[in-house]
Amino acid sequence: MLIEVEKLTKEYRVQERKPGLRAALASVFRRQYKQARAVDELSFQIAAGERVGFLGPNGAGKTTTLKVLAGLLHPTAGTVRVDGRDPRKRDHEFLRQITLVMGQKQQLLWDLPPSDTFDMNRAIYDLPRKQFDETVAELTELLDLGTLASRPTRQLSLGERMKCELVAALLHRPKVLFLDEPTIGLDVSMQATLRTFIRQYNERYSATVLLTSHYMDDVTALCPRVIVIDKGRLSYDGDLQALVHRIRPHKRVVVRMSDGVEQTLSVPQGELNERIARLLAEGQVADLTIEDPPLEEVMRELFAETRA
Repeated sequence: MLIEVEKLTKEYRVQERKPGLRAALASVFRRQYKQARAVDELSFQIAAGERVGFLGPNGAGKTTTLKVLAGLLHPTAGTVRVDGRDPRKRDHEFLRQITLVMGQKQQLLWDLPPSDTFDMNRAIYDLPRKQFDETVAELTELLDLGTLASRPTRQLSLGERMKCELVAALLHRPKVLFLDEPTIGLDVSMQATLRTFIRQYNERYSATVLLTSHYMDDVTALCPRVIVIDKGRLSYDGDLQALVHRIRPHKRVVVRMSDGVEQTLSVPQGELNERIARLLAEGQVADLTIEDPPLEEVMRELFAETRA
């Protein structure tokens, strides 16, 4: 397995104090702390070339886990291996194999064009000029970058900056991509562009992708498998469609009649063909749509189920 996580636990020392001026003054001289557990004995494995969605509510421990996998945080307990290496050591060969892209952070230099950041990363990773030029050309084509890299970063839109962020993060052709909310704040068109790019990069370089996102369209478009955590603990690990069918074993059928009347039916999987045939035989059907329940609803029910 390329990524191995075994009983990963991460705790933080968090300051506590009561509200009010008196408590604030008292905390200057005597602070009180508690241990907060962000990740709680989490275990999973990911094979090379997989695209896996890493899901959970806010505060579930997703970003903490990604930072541990990237070596930015050290685990309190448990073991983590990425491509056979311990991320905590952050040795040169390990760093050449991974990248961490966070949608709310940027590495581009604000007053300089992204091309300057590209050149800086070439020097950091000691990339041969020929390989660097080839990679920039490939990524520019995949992302339809055009001349964006030659304009100052501050003049680019959020979506344009995100494109350039991906180029900067992938110049060394990493085979492990940790993507934390890469499409956050982007419009629908740009989200679709980045999804297509991530899929193409995965297929072209056999890269492993671990993706967190609150946009369920990102997950359904990219990730056949999902790992779901809640309060730092594993809730589900497996096929996305199997999860949907387990939580919501019904299909949603939206029928619009020729007189304009529309109705929504919830039909069990085993009865779907019979019910559709009956509707069509009755006539007067102008349009008919069959769909899975929204993934947001499935996640909400899963969290309620695991907490109960």
